[in-house]
Amino acid sequence: MVLTESNKMLEIGAKAPDFSVKGTDGKIYTLDSFKDKKLLLVVFMCNHCPYVKPKIEPLKELQEKYNDDLAIIGINSNDPTNYPEDSFENMQRLVEEKGINFVYAVDETQEVAKAYGASCTPDPFLFDEERKLVFHGRINDEMEPGQPITEKTMDVVIRKVLNGEKLEQSFIPSIGCSIKWKE
Repeated sequence: MVLTESNKMLEIGAKAPDFSVKGTDGKIYTLDSFKDKKLLLVVFMCNHCPYVKPKIEPLKELQEKYNDDLAIIGINSNDPTNYPEDSFENMQRLVEEKGINFVYAVDETQEVAKAYGASCTPDPFLFDEERKLVFHGRINDEMEPGQPITEKTMDVVIRKVLNGEKLEQSFIPSIGCSIKWKE
């Protein structure tokens, strides 16, 4: 495991790069798949990372709380060759076991992660209704697994964006395992 902080590669206000990824449900998802939602949260994640595991419940809570306005897509860009826990079959198993209520998809070519400038898992990007980046950063302030959560960062950001309020910060780095790039 290589501990990595998210990079500010995609500028605030930038249009979301389009993608075509296969969900664990077998469907193909693109940006247009979520056009009926005001906000889109794209989270680069995987199965094995100890920094992602404690974020699954908070992501499920966000999806449930803001279901009318928010779509979440988790994208796994890791190369499963050396990380079999991140295979598509294991992604499907994780969705079932954890009752994941948002789309979880695979980025087999790793082109989506590259287009977004994703560097770690989890690496969350929040886009507005026009699919412009409004926030890139952490889900909450639990920066080490098991730390107490004192701020639900993404929840606060989503609420402010939906209420038309100004964000004090548009980039608060996430931290996690590096994306496992193909050789």
